[in-house]
Amino acid sequence: MTEAIKLDKGTKAAFREKLMGKLPNGANLNTCLTCGVCASGCPATGLENMDPRKFVRMVALGMDEELTMHPWVWMCSQCQRCIYVCPMKIDIPAMIFEARNLWPRDQRPKGIVGSCDMAMRNTCGSAMGISEEDFEWVVGDILDEVHENQPGWEDLEAPVNKEGAHFFVSQNSREPGTEPEEMIPLWKILHIVGADWTYATRGWGGENYCMFLADDESWEKVARNSIESAGELGCKVYLNTECGHSTYSIWQGQKRYNIETKLEIAPMVQYYAKWIREGKLKPSSDWNKDLKVTFTCQDPCQQVRKSFGDPLAEDLRFIIKACVGEENFIDMQPNYSNNFCCGGGGGYLQSGYNEQRLKYGEIKKDQILATGAAYCVTPCHNCHDQIHKLAEHYECEYHTIHLWTLIAFSLGVLGATERLYLGPDLKPLNMPEGQELEDEY
Repeated sequence: MTEAIKLDKGTKAAFREKLMGKLPNGANLNTCLTCGVCASGCPATGLENMDPRKFVRMVALGMDEELTMHPWVWMCSQCQRCIYVCPMKIDIPAMIFEARNLWPRDQRPKGIVGSCDMAMRNTCGSAMGISEEDFEWVVGDILDEVHENQPGWEDLEAPVNKEGAHFFVSQNSREPGTEPEEMIPLWKILHIVGADWTYATRGWGGENYCMFLADDESWEKVARNSIESAGELGCKVYLNTECGHSTYSIWQGQKRYNIETKLEIAPMVQYYAKWIREGKLKPSSDWNKDLKVTFTCQDPCQQVRKSFGDPLAEDLRFIIKACVGEENFIDMQPNYSNNFCCGGGGGYLQSGYNEQRLKYGEIKKDQILATGAAYCVTPCHNCHDQIHKLAEHYECEYHTIHLWTLIAFSLGVLGATERLYLGPDLKPLNMPEGQELEDEY
């Protein structure tokens, strides 16, 4: 039985007063019905003996001493599912953001602090510290390999600092840092549709761990640097890579900090769907007519529930069905904006709380297994990493792939070195002419 909490009459409730003054309508704190819907739908419920309802009540009761430095604030992924299901729309993630700020900066998770500080040290915005020169070299080197080793792609381009390009494309540091071949499918897709696009040496980094650190000043600086870089090149659309928090940090950062820009800030998924509908991309599911390989998808919280909503989730399914066949797609339940967070967001992967993160992800693992799908597609790096790690930890047989991998595969243009995350059932299939798998694949 849980021991009753005794309140000190001298409680000052400074944190509550801070919220009431800083957040719109005090995050609706005083309207809480204590119904518990938030806790029942939160994968972080029970971790460190905390849950969303308990957290809200402790804030409302002025229990600052018990809340200050509570580790649970780093186990909440700020996915906003609690707001989605709350009848009073209480903004618990906004409270979590401010509660993270109660921690002295040097005592916050070292992984998140380090990634934020690294991005602040370079003009690229790369959380891995990849310099402008190194990024441009990696892009050029990988492009040269394609020209030399992939027949038919001798005119493929990956421009950097191209003035007047329509699209400014961001790139998560994971690719140029550790998996450079994973950039190629995206380049091929952009080439096929005839997109006028560019990277930039300044502000190309498609991640922002300063947002997860609850460091407003740094979040703004990283976002502003990237947006201004795109604007100075004369681009019209800031096209975010397949990275949920990158998309959200730019989209929300522009609004939060009133960054002036004429750019359309858009997620890659919407443009994939647009190009398929316009006939510029023509994926085929013919490869799967007899095989019947099944797929499901993860709705990234940052791109769906927190920003672009169910229309983006619908686009995601439209793309996947075009690539694998409608009859071979099996949806998770629940889904769309009501889907569960996988546990990769909120800085969880860099927080050091690995045991709790894997426990958090059990709901997602069970959702995927319930579909029976062989592949889980997710257009988000943190989702991809977490769902892949869940499969390894819980010894599941499903595979996790990027959306660009599936599109390029269905188009028959996915090169031999671009198949890292495909299982042995798909790796040798739909291989472009002149390509063959190397031994390590």
